[in-house]
Amino acid sequence: MTNDKLKMSNGGRIIKVAGPLVVAEGVPKARMADVVKVGKNKLIGEIIELKGETASIQVYEETAGIGVGDPVVSTGMPLSVELGPGLLQSIYDGIQRPLQELLKASGDFIGRGIAVNSLDRKKKWDFTPKAKKGDKVKPGDILGTVQETSLIEHRIMVPVGIEGTVDEIKKGSFTVAQTVAKVSGKEVSMLQHWPVRKPRPFANKLPVREPLVTGQRIIDTLFTIAKGGTACIPGPFGSGKTVVQHQLAKWANADIIVFIGCGERGNEMTDVLIEFPELKDPKSGKPLMERTVLIANTSNMPIAAREASVYTGAAIAEYYRDMGYNVSLSADSTSRWAEALREMSGRLEEMPGEEGYPAYLGARLADFYERAGYGVCLGSDQRKGSFTIVGSVSPPGGDLSEPVVQNTLRIVKVFWGLDYALAHKRHFPAINWLLSYSLYLNNLEDFFKEQVADDWSNIRADAMRLLSEESELEEIVRLVGIDALSAREQLILFVTKSIREDFLFQSAFDEVDQYTTLKKQYYLLKVIITLYHEALKAVEGGVELDRIKAMKAIPQIARARLITEAEAENKLAQLASDVVEEIKTLKGAAK
Repeated sequence: MTNDKLKMSNGGRIIKVAGPLVVAEGVPKARMADVVKVGKNKLIGEIIELKGETASIQVYEETAGIGVGDPVVSTGMPLSVELGPGLLQSIYDGIQRPLQELLKASGDFIGRGIAVNSLDRKKKWDFTPKAKKGDKVKPGDILGTVQETSLIEHRIMVPVGIEGTVDEIKKGSFTVAQTVAKVSGKEVSMLQHWPVRKPRPFANKLPVREPLVTGQRIIDTLFTIAKGGTACIPGPFGSGKTVVQHQLAKWANADIIVFIGCGERGNEMTDVLIEFPELKDPKSGKPLMERTVLIANTSNMPIAAREASVYTGAAIAEYYRDMGYNVSLSADSTSRWAEALREMSGRLEEMPGEEGYPAYLGARLADFYERAGYGVCLGSDQRKGSFTIVGSVSPPGGDLSEPVVQNTLRIVKVFWGLDYALAHKRHFPAINWLLSYSLYLNNLEDFFKEQVADDWSNIRADAMRLLSEESELEEIVRLVGIDALSAREQLILFVTKSIREDFLFQSAFDEVDQYTTLKKQYYLLKVIITLYHEALKAVEGGVELDRIKAMKAIPQIARARLITEAEAENKLAQLASDVVEEIKTLKGAAK
């Protein structure tokens, strides 16, 4: 069959154009979610609605110049990502086109109808076989490995849908498209395709067991997220959502980072693209990009591609999770993604829900966040992997009652509520400890007891109780003044000031303070809680609060967060002992 006849057999014609929405008729064998080529420029689009003989298509590129009667050709395949060596260190747009290749093809602004491969077809990779001829394999089994970067070993897995006996397996340098093995007569290359909207399955999904350690004290100690968990960061403009996302990407103890700039301003995404290649991985000292994939879809890029970008990122993250890695995905921001859903829904003339968002907003958010998890991956070796999702939300005017925030909170288990008032006071991370919560604490209690300290949960509970009491006391102080409070209540205000300023506040620009290990977090908070308990006994025994405030240990506590990790355990344990001894001396003098 000639190409012209093939086009005719798969082709339809446009009958309506409304921005990124194109309606076509006569597309043979049209199916939901199939990718089509629209117009003479062959713009990439996806079928999102079928009514009789008409297909509604969301086009991932600018549709100016497209007219009624222009051709539409179906590929017969859903929107898919290319998976294989070469993903790491790449920067893609929302539909996995590499920006470097687009720059070469069309300059600084992306041209229309440009088709480029997501993975380099010319570069050769050294393939080392792990299976051998005659082995019985099934989907997920590792056939061999490629050293993708100096930090990450890429594991070539048997694709879903192929199983049987290894007829042949090769060793040497190959491109991603060349055959490296044959399984029951089927050729297997290092390149796989996967539909972006279809979650990759676990063999067995398990309850979460370990925290995703971020090095940010308010997150790790008070509002912990688990590996394989979900978190939401809502907050108004200027409250520090993007900075928190960047900190997590830099410092979280995940093996692979996927960062999605979803509808953010171009200058913010430019900062990411400039900053990330310069960052050093804190564990190895090598460039952080060696274990990072960036997906950039700025606010001036086509809105339909913004809707696809989160699924593109999720599919890539699940692929590395299936290799047995811990993967962290940051989506900044899901509000812009929801706005893309709203625009497409409006153009489809669907019945609007709350604030104009489609009625299925909650279901789409759930589909995305439910792809996170921890469990046993496909394959015979029972390897475990995790996929963590952290999504920021930008509610208009900081209104946390708006639909995107509320639908997200029904799904995620960690809520880091950012507060503009804290950001205005230059208190960062500006996470409000009275609004935020984590539902993973019970799952992770055994980990903290075994790996950090037996009384971790008690120390944390004391800190949260004191911060809650401080909020109530501040109302009284505003009304009648601090002198109306008892000595114990004034002590609470003094100690919680130390918790806020010496523990919760953290500088992202200080070499020591930007990251804190769990052990140091525990000892640092324990010093402050020890101060409270010992001082409370002293105050009840007649010691004046002013004398406790004048203790020599107080300025040392204020500087304790700047103690290096190597010295932290010994110095902070000694500081706690000094606090006890100094208060004991004060009690002795009072008698």
